[in-house]
Amino acid sequence: MEDKTVKRYYQLKQKQKEIEQELSELRGVIVQHCAELDVSELEVGSYKVKIIAQERKEFDEAKLFAALPDAEVWRLLSKPDTSKIAGLIKLNVISEDTIKDTYSVKHLSLLQVDKR
Repeated sequence: MEDKTVKRYYQLKQKQKEIEQELSELRGVIVQHCAELDVSELEVGSYKVKIIAQERKEFDEAKLFAALPDAEVWRLLSKPDTSKIAGLIKLNVISEDTIKDTYSVKHLSLLQVDKR
């Protein structure tokens, strides 16, 4: 492997960090502007902006373990995995009531920008 390969990788990773930082700042400005206008969709020039609201459950491991009726069910999870937990609820292995106090709900705003 050549030094220039590693050097280029490093340069690209630095550029990626800068781009991600700028994207985050721009996203914040756009989301805030839409919130101030109380809109979830907006057309700006030739672009269409859409804010998509989402909720994400963040589980407390200790509370979830205490709420689960069977240690075997815990082994199926091994750690809180939202999709696995949703699957167990859908299969009626556990109920939503059983775990209702084991997570907090985090509200997210996803930003989607398309060109018209």
